[in-house]
Amino acid sequence: MEALVCRKLGDPTLGNNSPIEVSKSEPIPELKSPTDVRVKVRATSLNYANYLQILGKYQDKPPLPFIPGSDYSGIVDAVGSNVSNFKVGDPVCSFAALGSFAQYIVADQSQLFLVPEGCDLLAAGALPVAFGTSHVALVHRAQLTSTQVLLVLGAAGGVGLSAVQIGKVRGATVIAVARGAEKIKFLKSLGVDYVVDLSNENVIESVKKFLKSRNLKGVDVFYDPVGGKLTKDCMKLLNWGAQILIIGFASGDIPVIPANIALVKNWTIHGLYWGSYRIHRPGFLEDSVKELLSWMARGLITIHISHTYSLSEARLAFSAIKDRKAIGKVMITLDDLKSVRSKL
Repeated sequence: MEALVCRKLGDPTLGNNSPIEVSKSEPIPELKSPTDVRVKVRATSLNYANYLQILGKYQDKPPLPFIPGSDYSGIVDAVGSNVSNFKVGDPVCSFAALGSFAQYIVADQSQLFLVPEGCDLLAAGALPVAFGTSHVALVHRAQLTSTQVLLVLGAAGGVGLSAVQIGKVRGATVIAVARGAEKIKFLKSLGVDYVVDLSNENVIESVKKFLKSRNLKGVDVFYDPVGGKLTKDCMKLLNWGAQILIIGFASGDIPVIPANIALVKNWTIHGLYWGSYRIHRPGFLEDSVKELLSWMARGLITIHISHTYSLSEARLAFSAIKDRKAIGKVMITLDDLKSVRSKL
C-alpha cells in the first residue's frame, strides 16, 4: 500500500533531504484480533502535533521509521470474526497515535465511530482531534456556560476555530484573536461576538474596549493554543476565578504563569493533553466524539477545510500548517476529492 513514512527527524517542509517520503510498498496491515477492523482511509487530517512529531519536538517520540497521522475517515474494508458494531462498507472516523497517513489502518471496533448519514466524510476525518480537544476543554474541564466570556487565541487555526464554534454552541460571549484580514473576515462570518486582528490591533486595549461596551468585567475562560508573550499579555484580561486552558505552544515559546497571581485571583489552570484521555478515560473520550458527531449531523458545528492535498503533496500540506496559511483544517486525501465526498 501507499503510505507516508518518516525515516528520520527533521522539517517535513524541506524540498531536499526531506525526512518524509511516500512509500508504495508498505504492507497492508492485517487483522490481529477478532475485534479488529481494517479501514480504507479516504481522508486524514494534519495537526500541528503531527508536524512537531516529525521534527522530534513532540512529547510522544515514536521509534523510526514510522507512519505519521492521527485522525482519519474512511470505509470499513474488513472485519474480525467478533466484530458486531460495523460491517464492510460502513463510513467511519477515528484517531490513532500513529499511522493514518496510509491507504489502510487497523483499529479495534471500540475505537471507531460510525459517521452519521448526511455527514461529509472528508469533514469527519478532521473532527476527532481538533474538535475533540476543544470539546473536552470547554465542555468538560471548564464547563463553559452562556453567562461567561470565552477568549480564544489562534482562533482561525484547527483547534482555535473548533473552540470558537463550541463556544457559540454553549451560548458564551466569544472573543476571537487571529492575524490577517482573510482570517478576520472568516471569523466574523461565523457570528463571533468580537474579533481582534493582531496585525493592526493591541489585544489588551481592543478587548478591554469591547468588554466595556458590553458592560462585562473580563474574561472567564481563556483558551490558549499559542503560548508566548501573547499568553502573558492576555492574563491582564482575566476575571477573578477565571479558567486557563493550556492547549499548546504554536508560538514555540512556553509561557510562565505567575503562581502568586493565580493564587490571589483564584485562577484554575488546566493542562490539556487530549490524546492521553484514550489511556486514562477512554469511555469519556468516546462520549465526547459521539456528541460532536451528533452536533455535526444537526448542523451545530461545521468543519472548515482550508487546504486539501494528496499524499504526494505532503510537503505542501505541512507548509500550510507551518506558515499558518490555513483557516481551519488541512487535509490529505487518499482518493480523489470527488470520490471521498461520494462515500456518504
